[in-house]
Amino acid sequence: MMNPQSNYCRGVSCLVLLFSLALLFTGCGKRDEARASSGKPEIALVMKSLANEFFKTMADGAVAHQAEHAKKYDLIVNGIKNETDLGQQLNLVEQMIARGVDAIVIAPADSKALVPVLQRAKEAGVLVVNIDNRLDREALQQASLVIPFVGPDNRAGARAVGEVLARKLKPGDEVAIIEGVPTAFNGQQRRLGFEDAMKGAGAKIVGVQAGNWELERASTIASALLNRHPDLKAILCANDTMALGAAAAVEAAGRNEVKVVGFDNISAMRPLLAAGRVLATADQHGDQLAVFGIETALRILKDGATPDDRTTDVDVITQ
Repeated sequence: MMNPQSNYCRGVSCLVLLFSLALLFTGCGKRDEARASSGKPEIALVMKSLANEFFKTMADGAVAHQAEHAKKYDLIVNGIKNETDLGQQLNLVEQMIARGVDAIVIAPADSKALVPVLQRAKEAGVLVVNIDNRLDREALQQASLVIPFVGPDNRAGARAVGEVLARKLKPGDEVAIIEGVPTAFNGQQRRLGFEDAMKGAGAKIVGVQAGNWELERASTIASALLNRHPDLKAILCANDTMALGAAAAVEAAGRNEVKVVGFDNISAMRPLLAAGRVLATADQHGDQLAVFGIETALRILKDGATPDDRTTDVDVITQ
């Protein structure tokens, strides 16, 4: 199962890594002079794991948008190696502050831990737009920060996916949830959405464990759940990468009656949906999510617009 995931980091991800290295060795003065003469704002997209196909798709969409609007803005694309590498994401933000970008559009790996460095960005005059994973409201209030959020209602999206599963269950059926990183707001919301749907169906949630958005970890957790709960009827995964791991564990255990749902609608899920190995997932339109954040940043930079939140669409995808 590792080959499909390892392929996610090719293409745009490799270009991102090369570009990041170039940032370290390019003279800041020349960059600043070039930007000043062009009159174009420079926007940095800082994502989570480039090993996750969802963020590769996000990067592809952003790069395509910039190519179509090359006269309007310049774009830097960055990402981290894995979902829990907070240190690397903090360093990327610090690099963008030092570079003097006009705006940072960020999908934070942690909803609280990124707030202090983003406060430093704002103090340095850098506009910040939050996408994908909402920053913690209380942490923002404590830092006196106003940062617009552009992204989906993860709880509603997960509840809608869970309701597809709920129609296949009977009251008392055993289910388990594999959540993402517990400190990530979107992971928390997806877990709550799954719980909403399962409680509505009268299902019994026999376990909630953190898969940290990772395929291998989710596969290991799913295998243990299947061994521990012979009557388990379903596993709800907070992203598709983990759903791939859970589906592999279900197949290896010969427990094809156990239904799996995910979230993100990455391309690797489509054969599993078609074959009925995964029941449903949610499409939050990753190819457009960064674009929506970039467009928000451009509008604020141009017009000084009020940085309002924007809720984006989530669609349920089934066989």
